[in-house]
Amino acid sequence: MNFIKNNLANAFTLGNLFSGSVGVIHLINGDYQTTAICIIVSLILDFFDGFIARVMKSNSELGVQLDSLADMVSFGLLPGLVLFKALEPFGNQLFGLDLPFEIKYIGLFVTLFSCLRLAIFNLDDEQTYYFKGLNTPSNTILIFGLYYAFLETESFKIIFENPLYLILITLILSWLLVSPIKMISLKFKSMKLEDNYPKVALLIGVIILLIIFKTVGIPLAMLYYILISVIFQKQLKA
Repeated sequence: MNFIKNNLANAFTLGNLFSGSVGVIHLINGDYQTTAICIIVSLILDFFDGFIARVMKSNSELGVQLDSLADMVSFGLLPGLVLFKALEPFGNQLFGLDLPFEIKYIGLFVTLFSCLRLAIFNLDDEQTYYFKGLNTPSNTILIFGLYYAFLETESFKIIFENPLYLILITLILSWLLVSPIKMISLKFKSMKLEDNYPKVALLIGVIILLIIFKTVGIPLAMLYYILISVIFQKQLKA
């Protein structure tokens, strides 16, 4: 029984890693629907590994390190590769100039800053009921959501037809990952409504956007998440 208690959360974490790894393979092969499924599975497993650890009181240093390593693949490498793929058609062309390198590699900046963010998170004991900087799962949803919406509906076409916009998005999101901006977390300190206005505003807005815009609503919901977090900066406390 103790073995299950001590390792159940870690099993979910390893499942997250497996799903993320499969997602990377399908992304490279251009199978974006399967990649989307893998991201969803990773998000679910990532939520439940922490939830199970808290409920079963089986938090451990091993679990913390495993969680970050799994997230590095599912929510670090994978979104970087999405931007890599999006920038790939432009070769080494930017502003009509022939650069000495292919600009697709700039997309991997997101992977580098995701790694840095996860390392910072592991050393920071303030981020209990809020995040400092954009968390890697939300960043992944935003990046893949934009790309998937473009592929499925040709939304956001202006972004994916101009490498400058893609590079700007890469740099902005890389900064947000390690920024000091407080972001809403769905961990509840209490069930009092006055303590949870930011979370309630977030959930209502996200649901409305997804109902109205469907696939396109996914990246819009993440942009709304960033905006509503900025608005409620003073209310976000440890």
